[in-house]
Amino acid sequence: MTGTPESANPLPTGMSPRPPGRFHGTGKRMGKASVGWPVTSRLGSLPQQQSGKDRGPDVDYVEHVTDLVGNTPLVRLNAVATGKARVLAKVEYLNPGGSVKDRIAQRMIEAAEESGELRPGGTIVEPTSGNTGVGLAMVAQRKGYRCVFVCPDKVSEDKRNVLKAYGAEVVVCPTAVEPEHPDSYYSVSDRLVQEIEGAWKPNQYANPANPESHVHSTGPEIWAQTEGKVTHFVAGIGTGGTISGTGEYLKKVSDGRVKVIGADPEGSVYSGGNGRPYLVEGVGEDFWPSTYDRGICDQIVAVSDAASFEMTRRLAREEALLVGGSCGMAVAAALEIAETADPDDVIVVLLPDGGRGYLTKVFNDSWMASYGFLSPDHAGGSVGDVLRRKDGTIPDLVHVHPNETVAEAVAIMREFGVSQMPVVRAEPPIMAAEVAGAVNERDLLDALFAGRANLADRVEAHMSAPLPTIGAGEEVSRAMTALAGADGAMVLIDGKPAGVVTRQDVLGFIAGR
Repeated sequence: MTGTPESANPLPTGMSPRPPGRFHGTGKRMGKASVGWPVTSRLGSLPQQQSGKDRGPDVDYVEHVTDLVGNTPLVRLNAVATGKARVLAKVEYLNPGGSVKDRIAQRMIEAAEESGELRPGGTIVEPTSGNTGVGLAMVAQRKGYRCVFVCPDKVSEDKRNVLKAYGAEVVVCPTAVEPEHPDSYYSVSDRLVQEIEGAWKPNQYANPANPESHVHSTGPEIWAQTEGKVTHFVAGIGTGGTISGTGEYLKKVSDGRVKVIGADPEGSVYSGGNGRPYLVEGVGEDFWPSTYDRGICDQIVAVSDAASFEMTRRLAREEALLVGGSCGMAVAAALEIAETADPDDVIVVLLPDGGRGYLTKVFNDSWMASYGFLSPDHAGGSVGDVLRRKDGTIPDLVHVHPNETVAEAVAIMREFGVSQMPVVRAEPPIMAAEVAGAVNERDLLDALFAGRANLADRVEAHMSAPLPTIGAGEEVSRAMTALAGADGAMVLIDGKPAGVVTRQDVLGFIAGR
C-alpha cells in the first residue's frame, strides 16, 4: 500500500497515504490493493503521536494513553455479509477509551482551552450516553479537569459505572421527556453549568470540533486504508458529527463518488420520525443537532430495535466482534445497501463502540426476553400464546391518553369489557417508554363515589403506576409472577406493548390446553 490510485484525488498536504500507527502488514488483497492491517505489532512506529523524550533505540512508547486514539483497523465481515460486495467494518472499540468518541474529546477540549472557555481547574459538564464521557474523562485526567456527566436513564448501569471508574460524577435523568423539559438530560446539564463555578459544556451536539475531528482523522484513515476504493460509507447518526465529518472528507476527496448512508433507529427524526423513544443507545435524536449536516447523507435507513439487537448478537457469535447495539444497527443498514451493490463496491461501516457495556442488556437473554425480543419454545406455552387466545373482536391494546377525561376512560373500559388499561402518550404501535401509567375501573369508580374525582377530570390526575411488563416469549408461569401484585400485565413484543393479559386470561389458557 504505497499511495492512492491514479484515478483518486491525492490526500491533503501532510497526510500520509497510509495511516501510520499500531498496525502493519499486507492485509487481505483487494485486486492489487491491500485492505486491513493484521495486528503484527501493537506499538510500531507512531510518527503522529507524542513519543517519549528519552526513548532509546529499543524503547518505544507514548506519553499518554490518549496518544493512541485513531488509526483503527478495517475488518471484513464474512459470515453476516453474504452479498458480492465487500463489507468492511471500521472497529472503533480499539480506541483506548473503547469508542469513536475518543476522537472528538481531545479536539473539543483543546479548542475550549484556546478560546479561554475552559481554564485550569475547571469542570467539564456534558450530557452523554457514556462513550463521549469516557473520552472526555481520559483527556481531563491528563489535564487536571473535573468531570460531571448527565446520562439518560436508558443508559446501562455498566456504562455509568465505567464513567465513575474514570473518576467522573454521574447524574441520571429520565429518557421519556421532551428536550425542553427541566428534567431532560440537556436541561439538567445546562443548569449544572450555571451552578458550578468554572464549568464548561463541550456540547457535542453543537460543537464544530466534533465533525472537524472526523474530517481530519476518520475520513483520511478510511480513504488511505482502502486506497481510495471505498464506494459507500455507513454510520449511525447520533450527534451527526461522525457521519458529517467523515462523509464530508470522503465526498470531497472522491469528487462525490462515495455514497454516505445514515443508519437511524425507527422513531428518530433523521429517518422521518418525531423523536419517539427507542431502545438502541447512543444514536438517533428527537431534535436536529447543528453538528449534523442535513445534506451529507445520500440515503438514510431506518432500523428497528429488534433488527439492531439481532445483528449485534450475530456479530459477536459469527464474526467475533463484541460490539454495542448501535453497531448492529449500522451493520443491518450496511447489509441492506450491500444487497443491491456491485461486486466491485467497497462498503465501509463504522462500528462505534464495544459490547462490554451492554452485557446486562443486549447480550443478556433475560433482558431480551423481558422486552419480547426472544421467543424460545416453552412446553407449557408462552405469554404470547395467552395473548393470542384472547377475544379477537377487541383491539390488541385498549388504551387511553393522559389528556382524556375520566368519563371517556370509563366509557372505553365498558365498551371493550376490560377492567384496566394503560395510559399512553402516543398511538399504537407505541414504545414501552411512552406508557405513562394505568387506570383501573374499580379505582376510578371508588374515587368518583368518594368525591375525589369528577367525570370531567383528566385521566392523568387519577392514573396509577404503569402495569408490570412481560415479554411475549416468556413462559406462562412468568405471567403469574407478574400478576401476583397487579390485575393485569402489559405484554411486550420487540420492545413494544402489544396487549394486556389478566389472571383470568392465564387461567383460561391453562384450562384450555
